Amino acid sequence: MPYQFKSTNILVIDDMKPMLALTASLLGILGFENVMTASDADTGFRKFLMHNPDIVITDWLMEPYDGTELIRKIRTDPKSPNPFVPIIMMTGYSHRVRVEQARDSGITEFLVKPFRGKDLYARIEQLIEKPRRFVDVQSFFGPDRRRRKPDHYTGPSRRGSDTLPEGDDILREEALGLLRDLKKKAQKTAKSSKNKEKK
Repeated sequence: MPYQFKSTNILVIDDMKPMLALTASLLGILGFENVMTASDADTGFRKFLMHNPDIVITDWLMEPYDGTELIRKIRTDPKSPNPFVPIIMMTGYSHRVRVEQARDSGITEFLVKPFRGKDLYARIEQLIEKPRRFVDVQSFFGPDRRRRKPDHYTGPSRRGSDTLPEGDDILREEALGLLRDLKKKAQKTAKSSKNKEKK
């Protein structure tokens, strides 16, 4: 079933105004009616605190601080209303080192500029269809950076000898619960729209 995003709130942050307008326009075409925008990370964080969006899309290179710093604030600032929010980082840099740096800052998905509407939709669909558990360790808080699960071990960690930090299972379940809610919201809107069309 195709998703409809009429009731999904999304925040887009980019200091290049033409790109900000283009991304907001593409989201409108995809069915998002509640699109908030910000042209710098500071304003973006303030809007995040005020509106608690369901999804955040941010550019990497911005002033006064960049997208990776913004993501760390969203994930770890005590004022953050939802440190588990799905975050898509968009950037023109696609080198592996850059992708790993973005991943290590706590992003959920990575989107390389320039992109098409279907690329953007694919990343949003990935957030909904394949939610990732959250990890909280001393040096990192965010979605599990390991996408593939090893076949030879069925425990919660990568190695049988690994131990999870206290409370990690709760964090993981809370993050997955929020993403399940996002999926239900999108599916519910799609079903109600379908029913209205039948009438």
